[in-house]
Amino acid sequence: MKKPVALIILDGWGINESCNNNAACQAQTPRLDELFENYPTSSLKASGLDVGLPEGQMGNSEVGHLNIGAGRIIYQDLTRISESIEEGTFFSNPALLDALVRTRNADGKLHLMGLLSDGGVHSHNTHLYALIDLAKRQGVEVCVHAFMDGRDTPPQSGAGYLEQLEAEMSRLNHGCLATVIGRYYAMDRDNRWDRVERAWQAMVLGQGHPTDSSIAAIQSAYASGQTDEFVEPRVIQKSGLPVGRINDNDGIIFFNFRADRAREITRAFTQPDFAEFSRPKVPRLSTFACLAEYDETFDLPVAFAAESYPKILGEVVADAGLQQLRIAETEKYAHVTFFFNGGIEKPFANEDRALIPSPKDVATYDLKPSMSAREVTDEVIQRIQQGTYDLIILNFANPDMVGHTGVLSAAIAAMETVDNCAGRVVEALLEAGGCALITADHGNCEMMVDKNG
Repeated sequence: MKKPVALIILDGWGINESCNNNAACQAQTPRLDELFENYPTSSLKASGLDVGLPEGQMGNSEVGHLNIGAGRIIYQDLTRISESIEEGTFFSNPALLDALVRTRNADGKLHLMGLLSDGGVHSHNTHLYALIDLAKRQGVEVCVHAFMDGRDTPPQSGAGYLEQLEAEMSRLNHGCLATVIGRYYAMDRDNRWDRVERAWQAMVLGQGHPTDSSIAAIQSAYASGQTDEFVEPRVIQKSGLPVGRINDNDGIIFFNFRADRAREITRAFTQPDFAEFSRPKVPRLSTFACLAEYDETFDLPVAFAAESYPKILGEVVADAGLQQLRIAETEKYAHVTFFFNGGIEKPFANEDRALIPSPKDVATYDLKPSMSAREVTDEVIQRIQQGTYDLIILNFANPDMVGHTGVLSAAIAAMETVDNCAGRVVEALLEAGGCALITADHGNCEMMVDKNG
């Protein structure tokens, strides 16, 4: 029987000296407390230059898993793209220029869709501004479909981002806003296709709450109790008609650079055999270009191709002829596989994967802070007892996913669930003669209120 080593990643469990609004501090975590008291500990920086991000930029799950899996600092797409804008090479990027030429030759409009935010996790608004500038230089009309954040940014910061975008388009005298949609709908990653359908219908069919401006759109959402993330699709109209529906011959550039939450809406626009929801009208696009690679199986132009990272952990383990397991629930499955493997979708030799479905009976995880942690735990303990694996990579999603809801009591419950589950896994490992390394990919639950309160 093998003696496994398990890397247990407590997603979003960070360190904060203050216990105020700190779910990790306020939770009762006797199992982890005992481990901290009896085993060596250290702290790591998981943001900014230490993980290949710009100085002062907060970390996130993708960045954390990529750096952990690589065992070294990996310079992120955010940094690469921003530097290309500063250097000017962005404006001669072959994939972007080709998308613009195809759209112009088809006499179509260019639709720029993505997360309007400076959160730097999935996108950055400066990348959008550069695309608008590039489109103007190439003489292509632009419509923007703005996905609202409120998850990696304060929950009602979207109005400010829309005002900044409007000001930038006014400065350039180019572009218009077509739709305003919460990321809850446009950026799902858990196969909740009813959400994605509403975003697609707004952009293609013009179906959604009608409004005459982006500012009116966000203000009406706030008045209805919707924060940025949950803004129901708003369609900007002029004289009773949508100003920027996506039609035949139009082109799309998706300016998100992170893959996991870009895949579903991309599939809805680009896959001929798509059947997750009904598409009464499928635009014949002149192009669909991606700022970064979302999936190696997508046959789509990519402006900033994925970089390769030799001798990452999964590869080294495979080359040694050892058996490894990756296990997580749906919300973090891509992180222990695709991101941990340096952006490689295909498993390495002798790499098994176990996907535990995340709950779909709740709209947000504060309503079920345990998520599927117990099911993940039961499965990994069974795999440990089988004696098959030399290395196990395990992710508990709760601290991050529940932390993002901003509900302190739910985040505390999530911490306590993970404490119990991690303790059970460690017990099983020790009984099998194995050992555990417990870490986190970035912080979240330790600061449940932003600096503005």
